[in-house]
Amino acid sequence: MELTRRNLLAVGFGAATVAALPMRVLAAAEEQINAFTGGAEAGEGGITLTAPEIAENGNTVPISVDAPGAAEILILALGNPTPGVAKFTFGPAAASQSASTRIRLAGTQDVVAIAKMGDGSFVKASSTVKVTIGGCGG
Repeated sequence: MELTRRNLLAVGFGAATVAALPMRVLAAAEEQINAFTGGAEAGEGGITLTAPEIAENGNTVPISVDAPGAAEILILALGNPTPGVAKFTFGPAAASQSASTRIRLAGTQDVVAIAKMGDGSFVKASSTVKVTIGGCGG
């Protein structure tokens, strides 16, 4: 390949785009968190997120979350192109505030659960899942 100014600009633009992609994903996750919490800080404790330490296949990663007294729980996968994974809402007649599902992960990343408690406060928990085969095109 002959190195021309046009080729150099194309390579530079491509590199800048690839470098900015993780920042856009994290910004999208932050926007979803802020929309869910209304900008309030989320504390620690009061919520349990269970996810495997290593997932052999990112297409089906089992997770479960338990937050006694929660009204809503938001699950985010911070490394996915679309970070929002699930949102669970519990009514006053719910016997327990827990849920389990299987999610798709693009690669090794953090999974975050944020619960809105009955008193209006927010708590969060996170877990890093190491994925050996990507699920979202990875």
